[in-house]
Amino acid sequence: MSIDHDHRRGTDTSASDHDAIEDDSRTASTTDSTVSTTRHRWADGTRTVFGPLWADRRVGVTAATAVATAVATAVAVGWGLLAGWWTPRGPLTTSQVLWSIVISLTVGLLAGFVSRSRWAMLSAPVAFAVVFELARVGTDGPTVDGIETSTYGLLALVVGRVFHGLLSLFPMILGAMIGAGAARTLQPVVERSARRAGRYVRRMVAALATVALVALTIGLVQPASTDSIVDANGDVVANSVAELTKIDVNGHDLALMIRGQDIGNPVLLFLAGGPGGAEMGAMRNHLPELEQHFTVATWDQRGTGKSSPELDSASTLTLDSYLDDTIAVTDYLRDRFGQDRIYVLGQSWGSTLGVLAVQEHPERYQAFIGTGQMASQLATDTIFYDDTMAWARNSGNSSLESELTATGPPPYEQMLDYETALSYEHEICPYDHTPNAEGEGGFSENFLVEEYTLIEQVHLLGAFMDTFGVLYPQLQDIDFRDTATDFDIPMFFVQGAHEADGRAEPFADWYPAVKAPIKDLTVLDTSGHRPLFGDPHTIDGLSVIGAALGLVSGAVARLRHRRDREVGP
Repeated sequence: MSIDHDHRRGTDTSASDHDAIEDDSRTASTTDSTVSTTRHRWADGTRTVFGPLWADRRVGVTAATAVATAVATAVAVGWGLLAGWWTPRGPLTTSQVLWSIVISLTVGLLAGFVSRSRWAMLSAPVAFAVVFELARVGTDGPTVDGIETSTYGLLALVVGRVFHGLLSLFPMILGAMIGAGAARTLQPVVERSARRAGRYVRRMVAALATVALVALTIGLVQPASTDSIVDANGDVVANSVAELTKIDVNGHDLALMIRGQDIGNPVLLFLAGGPGGAEMGAMRNHLPELEQHFTVATWDQRGTGKSSPELDSASTLTLDSYLDDTIAVTDYLRDRFGQDRIYVLGQSWGSTLGVLAVQEHPERYQAFIGTGQMASQLATDTIFYDDTMAWARNSGNSSLESELTATGPPPYEQMLDYETALSYEHEICPYDHTPNAEGEGGFSENFLVEEYTLIEQVHLLGAFMDTFGVLYPQLQDIDFRDTATDFDIPMFFVQGAHEADGRAEPFADWYPAVKAPIKDLTVLDTSGHRPLFGDPHTIDGLSVIGAALGLVSGAVARLRHRRDREVGP
């Protein structure tokens, strides 16, 4: 009996479960039906709104088709006008990159959906590109000027227009593909069924392009950083500083990398070469010893590196404004670290800027250190031109000789005109680079480093060329042999024995005329134009520059002590 009872109870339970399942099925069916109804209503509504614009193209171009094309093109034109005003050199910051991608994708989606045509993948980007180029007329620099086929010209094309295309045209094309596809899904099934295979291929292409765009975006938005200064146990050193920051300098947000093991140490401001150079990666990788003895502030000058978004308006970028910026950064460092005077170290063009700064405001500086020192840009370029011409003739390079003859001797108004005369330094002045290979990367020392974002690394070369193009013509009247011989602070120079004649000869003429409380010249036997990076580790693991600056600080202290004794209480 119990067995029969249990059997009946089991039967009753199974029936109950069956009823529950049927209820769930009816609920799911009702939900699916509701969703399907909503989807169909949306599709019907969309067809009602856009149907007149989606005339059948197989019967020829109708007025509705023309209107759809005009609307799609107008959206792209509007974005081109806005982008030309907002980012005339293309997106330069993370926020500009993200907005450029999002807006371009949206514009493409609208253009493709409204026109319901894959031709929007061509018409929208072309309309955007044409209007963008017209809207930024008046913006100067190799990355925005006409396309040149020289090495520098092609580099300018890649880091300028090609990179901008990845951030604007590529998302727009992808958006137009997705938008047109979405509009076509609203067609009657009979009309679409014959093109099913092609539709699957397009969806696969769109999916792959979407993955590529997402990956690119993720890479571009990764933030920059600089490692903390740690001890042997991996603990952050007390009282140390390691930061990337931006400060307001005469109305522009300019970038600094500040690193040092003790913020009580003397402050050293580093001025990179160029104009247009950026050296945060090189300073971080090759001169960590400096951080043991100084609080090192590496400054990306206006228009360069992390400060590249501040180039425009380029008409306000002048030699005087650069000098004012240098003094403002100096005052920031003096105030922040509580030091009345700081040290300034200039490389190449940075040595020109440094000399001008200490000449005008010696009361702000303990001492000046120049490396790869420039004395006269025009004299340097003229020697380079003559030496390159002689090398071309002696080596039988008739095409180079013809280019030099056509360009003529410097100075030049256009940046790319300097390419021919200045690109053969290693052929004209060859020497064995192997002893100092660690720093031989030159400008490439600043690629693939954490101090610069991927966006900033892409723009390093473009920023250099655009900034150089604006500022370098303004340097042609500088000649320290005539205008800068008397200084009120110690002047130290660290030069490479293999420096090119174009720089070495003007410096050799100038140095004997320099008068300063202390003057000293150190020549590094294995180095060329970048001795602080090319030959950084030669004295018991301490960098030559660090050792030289240690001597500098000691000499300055002795000088101040002697002066105090002479003045008396």
